[in-house]
Amino acid sequence: MNVAIVGVSGAVGQEFLRVLDERNFPIDELFLFGSSRSAGRVYTFRDKQYTVKELKQNDDFKGIDVAFVSAGAGASREFEETITKYGAVMIDNSSAFRMDKDVPLVVPEVNPEDALDRPRGVIANPNCTTIQMVVALKPLHDISPIKRIHVSTYQAASGAGASAMDELVKQYEELAKGDEATVEKFAYQLAYNLIPQVDVFTENGYTKEEMKMYHETRKIMHSDVEVSATCVRVPVMRAHSESTWIETETPISVEAARQAFAAAEGVILQDDTAAKDYPMPLFIAGKDPVYVGRIRQDLSNPNGLTFWTVSDQIKKGAALNAVQIAEYLLKVGNIG
Repeated sequence: MNVAIVGVSGAVGQEFLRVLDERNFPIDELFLFGSSRSAGRVYTFRDKQYTVKELKQNDDFKGIDVAFVSAGAGASREFEETITKYGAVMIDNSSAFRMDKDVPLVVPEVNPEDALDRPRGVIANPNCTTIQMVVALKPLHDISPIKRIHVSTYQAASGAGASAMDELVKQYEELAKGDEATVEKFAYQLAYNLIPQVDVFTENGYTKEEMKMYHETRKIMHSDVEVSATCVRVPVMRAHSESTWIETETPISVEAARQAFAAAEGVILQDDTAAKDYPMPLFIAGKDPVYVGRIRQDLSNPNGLTFWTVSDQIKKGAALNAVQIAEYLLKVGNIG
């Protein structure tokens, strides 16, 4: 397998290197690409050094089997043809193609077969909040179709990139000294605060992030499920949390839900309230699965369940999900 990483210098690009190594992904040759600012940087992978090449409109992707792309929606659109024209599978982590009808939107635990139908050679990685939610929804949806979802997200600073993590650390340091906090990456100071806005607002009052959860969930699950989301940025460094309420066609008991979560691919059940054992981002950053706890019957609806999930959005919400897509394609002989 000849593998390319586009946008390697970013937080997700660096996570691609770690995940590919951790999972012993088969690589014969590795190619790293970035912007003109990143070109020339050197990264070590499996004891070998690689120099970042500038992404250009040329034949650099000839002979590459899979390209993991995390360079932003604009770059993905601009270089789609360059990346795919010689047969490389482009697994794109941006929002550029997610809702295009001829681009599959894939979470391997939920809809892996969709990755096989990719007329443009592109597979889209969903938004991190959507990935986390649908991995947890799948085992319940298999018991009884989900009709309605309400979700509130508690999104870590790292969801906005490496510079956002740096800003949060800097703010705490500045405030500890009695100085005014530097605010550049977010609309307001994030330290000691919550910001009920992730991405820009749309005409209906929801943010783009919230509307991504609506549209992407329906596409991935092949369902007309209704989704209403509120996305909040919180002063956590890494790993997103979500409080999710669902209404199913027929009731699902708490015990049946626990059993389904415990048996589900990519899910870890952590739900022992007597022992105060439930998922928290402090302990889940850097881990692969989606952790589920606080499972309860909804008090207002006999067909309702509510639960809490936490997952590392840079890992499962981005790099890991993309690598798992490539692993699936390898497994079924559909790549390379």
